[in-house]
Amino acid sequence: MADAPKSIHWADITADRIIRQNGEKETYVVASGITPSGTVHFGNFREVITVDLVARALRRKGKQVRFIFSWDDYDTFRKIPKNLPNQELLENYMFQPIVDTPDPYGEAESYAAHQEKFFEGQLEKVGVQVEFLYQAKKYRAGLYREGIATALNKRDQIIEILNRHRSSPLAKDWQPVSVYCSSCNTDNKITAMKWEGEALSYHCENCDFDGIEKLAETTRLKLPWRLDWPMRWGFEKVDFEPGGKDHSSEGGSYTTAKEIVKIFNWQPPVYLQYDFVSIKGAGGKMSSSSGNVITINDVLNVYEPEMLRWIFASYKSNVDFSVSFDLDVIKSYEDYDRQERLAFGVDSGNEKKVNMAKRVFELSQIKDMPKEMPFQPSFRHLTNILQIHDGNIEVAREAYRSEIKNPRDERRFLERSTCALYWLENYAPEEFKFKVNSQTPAIEANSKQTLFLGKLRDFVSSDWASLSCDKDLHEKMYQFIHEDEMSPGEIFPLLYQILISKEKGPKLAGFIRTIGKERVLKLLPS
Repeated sequence: MADAPKSIHWADITADRIIRQNGEKETYVVASGITPSGTVHFGNFREVITVDLVARALRRKGKQVRFIFSWDDYDTFRKIPKNLPNQELLENYMFQPIVDTPDPYGEAESYAAHQEKFFEGQLEKVGVQVEFLYQAKKYRAGLYREGIATALNKRDQIIEILNRHRSSPLAKDWQPVSVYCSSCNTDNKITAMKWEGEALSYHCENCDFDGIEKLAETTRLKLPWRLDWPMRWGFEKVDFEPGGKDHSSEGGSYTTAKEIVKIFNWQPPVYLQYDFVSIKGAGGKMSSSSGNVITINDVLNVYEPEMLRWIFASYKSNVDFSVSFDLDVIKSYEDYDRQERLAFGVDSGNEKKVNMAKRVFELSQIKDMPKEMPFQPSFRHLTNILQIHDGNIEVAREAYRSEIKNPRDERRFLERSTCALYWLENYAPEEFKFKVNSQTPAIEANSKQTLFLGKLRDFVSSDWASLSCDKDLHEKMYQFIHEDEMSPGEIFPLLYQILISKEKGPKLAGFIRTIGKERVLKLLPS
């Protein structure tokens, strides 16, 4: 039997920790989850991709993995995001379960389902395969009644744990559950809760109702987050789940959960803190409740799916970083292409860097790793080609026809072209954009400039076929410039004005060659 691959990536090292802590198991359970309180934003994706990378690392080691994702749709609807329609309708469902709140778009069976389906579809695009769990269904099916009973019967132990991490102790009448009133279906003004061993009585100040919930029958009791999380670790036998900075601080929900989980006869799963991810060049902090959101789809408008995975796989989970939407998009693509060449052995590097590049690219694939390196159209060059051809991807493809050899290359060209166009239209700085003129603009040229333009026009007309590369044309233009004792500064801005009505643009020789002989001759004054 061949030796197992060496663990060099943080996901592989985490997988080793999981196996070491939990021993050999038939199946390892890794978990993630989100409350669908609003549009699930791109920042939430870091948790999911962290678990996905670890799940892949476990499978690489020959382990069976169950990757579960919990939708906490039995949580309370506490705040209406500003980006949603039908705000008045939603007001009527404040403090009711998210799963009972109607979809303001009128498309899905509930508010929760709308957010869930939207995010699930995006995860599929980036190759995340996961088993979705819907917590409202589980609570209402009575699957957590034993856990609820444990919390209620071991209330004093739970209080003691929680109080150790609080500045002020919990109220004497505090109970380790919340209740959705059976009269008005809200949970925000529930008082006088009392556990009698088989039933919980309460008073709802919201509708002045006194209720009793028998545990053996109820579907209206729910554990609060600090108990719900460790209870589900025990219920699902979770071996690994990461958490964000907010859950990871001393005294935070992970601190208490790793103690409370023992009450539910389970041990704390292997834990990994992940840091925040932000968007550079789009403005504002991402927040589901405020409605200021960037989604996975928004990022996929700018980056290929494999590249999105690569960005996350390239950073350790506890390092914060930004995904660029501004001019640094070009650098991101250049970095990606450079790493891809290393991974496929096209470029050389030291062994450590090459091995890491290979591993990161394995983790970045939506499907299997290609046997040979895919075609790499430079993002910067592609933006120029597309603008030269007025955004027509099909026409632009002709410039790459000889390089596109298989369906994977075809997919990359289409995805990257679509991303480049979207970026140009929505995020590229104005000085980066251009449109090739359809006719010669009005220009003022002195005698030397006019002489240069005439020489260039004659050369393009008669000797275009002699150009084997951009350097040939570059040298020829400098020859004409020096013959008449001029400087590039006297000529290049003039040529850009003729071609695109701007003072500067893409590297001139390559730009002229890409525009093509016929269009250039049409624009050069005769």
